[in-house]
Amino acid sequence: MGCAESEERQAPYYCRVAPPGDPKADAGEAPGPRSPRNLVVLLLDSLNRHMLGSYGGTEFETPNLDRFARERAVRFTSHVTGSLPCMPARHDILCGSLDFLWRPWGSIEVWEEPVTQLLRRAGVTTMLVSDHPHLFEVGGENYHTDFSAWDYVRGHEGDPWRTYSDPTYIGAPALPACGGGWYMRERVGFEGWGDRAYDRSRTFFRTEEDYPGPRTMRAAADWLRHGAPDDDPFMLFVDEFDPHEPFDAPEPWLGRYDPDWEGELLIWPPYDVGAVADGRLSAREGRHIRANYGAKLSMIDHWVGTVLAALGERGLWDSTAVIVCTDHGHYLGEKDIWGKPGVMQYEPLGHIPLLVHWPGAAGGTECDALTTNVDIHATMADVFGVDLARPGHGASLAPLVKGEATQIRSWSIGGVFGNWVQVTDGHRKYARGADGANFPLSMWSNRWSTMPVHGLEDQTRLPPPDRRARLDFMPGSDVPVIRQPFEPADPLPFWVGGNTVDAHFLFDLDDDPGESENLVGTAAEAAMIELLRVALQEVEAPGEQLDRLGIA
Repeated sequence: MGCAESEERQAPYYCRVAPPGDPKADAGEAPGPRSPRNLVVLLLDSLNRHMLGSYGGTEFETPNLDRFARERAVRFTSHVTGSLPCMPARHDILCGSLDFLWRPWGSIEVWEEPVTQLLRRAGVTTMLVSDHPHLFEVGGENYHTDFSAWDYVRGHEGDPWRTYSDPTYIGAPALPACGGGWYMRERVGFEGWGDRAYDRSRTFFRTEEDYPGPRTMRAAADWLRHGAPDDDPFMLFVDEFDPHEPFDAPEPWLGRYDPDWEGELLIWPPYDVGAVADGRLSAREGRHIRANYGAKLSMIDHWVGTVLAALGERGLWDSTAVIVCTDHGHYLGEKDIWGKPGVMQYEPLGHIPLLVHWPGAAGGTECDALTTNVDIHATMADVFGVDLARPGHGASLAPLVKGEATQIRSWSIGGVFGNWVQVTDGHRKYARGADGANFPLSMWSNRWSTMPVHGLEDQTRLPPPDRRARLDFMPGSDVPVIRQPFEPADPLPFWVGGNTVDAHFLFDLDDDPGESENLVGTAAEAAMIELLRVALQEVEAPGEQLDRLGIA
């Protein structure tokens, strides 16, 4: 749906503030790509590529992102995930190295130098605006510390913002919804899973503007209007947790794609495989959950418009690069997969959007070069001309955007610690599971943590290193690191998947974009095994990873 059509309902700010014909709104002709002085990164968590209008989606409305892609940005069509899930992906972007081959989830290590530290030394003002709870808890607690300033917007997902529900809550604008533990308790039979912190937080919202996503985008826009330096370079990093669950939005977004639903809202999606086929989730409930994702997607797209409008109001388009990205997608019933359960990264989760505005580069164009999230880190350094202290795994997107190159990499790898390792050449995708057993496997870290699961802390807490641990060294570093080997009887870090054993997948994405024909066992597999081996060797992955995968 275009901008003009949206006026009847609730016009996106970008369309309303910058109407057609406004010189600040229209990209116009430019003499050619120029070096940007500033950078804005908009990271929207769990942003499904196939649901954006700019990538051919028709199910939900995303007019602001679509207009940005059409008028301002280069649209990357072969951008894929690297380290997963949330914090490992942010490590890719802010630290520039693929995290998942060494550890499951964690903060910045002592041997690492995030790009924000380099920019601080170079005199660049850096601002973080975020409602992402993982950035401010164990396992992610130091990613914000090297920004010049940060603004943490409270109340999203697992953020322990309130210990009680608002006693004056009357059921609006946040309408009654099933709590965060509904699916595990009612459909799986796991009584130990309680409700989530957001179930309390949402009772304090009185208007749309009180929800974390709108507050985050409004704060980012306000900083661009009033806090961004006039003459000195700056980087604004907006880490927005929407449209990640809970899929909770007020009217007019609520019910936009499912107006006939009756009963409590289902804002917490299941993490499950075969949920509908096995009778744990009805098809009607699945459509409702998917529609609620769409409602939140359309709401955050609306508020993204405030940031885009602020760029125009300050006249920053000609001096500022803008990157819109995500960490991963989110399954909403594709192949009857829901959430982010223990499966390989099929296209809905692993093939992700990337939109890049570069001053002077033509908007509305397309780039089919293979890219991944560590390349965003290299681009951030490139924008400001800073040299990386340690070699990373990424390559700058700038040559692609400026038309100086047609590719920056011939392969990309990604995955989850102790899970499948995937490699793609942009045409074929190979997911290699463990061979025979999910060992040998070690965790390499001096900051001992894994993903916190609120309400299940005792069950998921990572045991400390023991006497089997040894000091080792990461590639390119002389700082000793604890390497803790695991054995089958050990409590393993969250996300490690035993179901990967002897489960391998190979798809030709050109001929089979729906990933229905597994080509494992054909002649094509040998070539992809060799490509995976070469890729792991080039990133200097631990040798035990090749042993675990049976490709040493």
